[in-house]
Amino acid sequence: MHDALIVFIIFFSFVSIIKILSENRTRRMLINKGELNKELLPVLTGGMGASPLQSMKWGLVLVGIGLALLLGRLFPEDISNDITLAMMFIFAGVGFLVYYFISKKQLGEHGANTNHSDS
Repeated sequence: MHDALIVFIIFFSFVSIIKILSENRTRRMLINKGELNKELLPVLTGGMGASPLQSMKWGLVLVGIGLALLLGRLFPEDISNDITLAMMFIFAGVGFLVYYFISKKQLGEHGANTNHSDS
């Protein structure tokens, strides 16, 4: 169980470092080119206003991982670690899929409303 948690923490740290470095590089390139406008402001400020959909995505993923950890306790000790790790990936993936369909529906409704009003 602790091995799975350590692997998850190392993976999350690695992904976070890569994301921070790539965003910093993008910001520097934009500033050096002088291409600053209102549309790029969220990129430079780090997206200060998090959207509710983004919060929902990470909430779904973390609930899935927490559920996997809880369900992993129900299995015998000798197979618990393997099953828990597998369920963490499965439930996190399901959380991302649920988010995808919800956000697609939300953005589709928003797009349909704006296209309908333009006609």
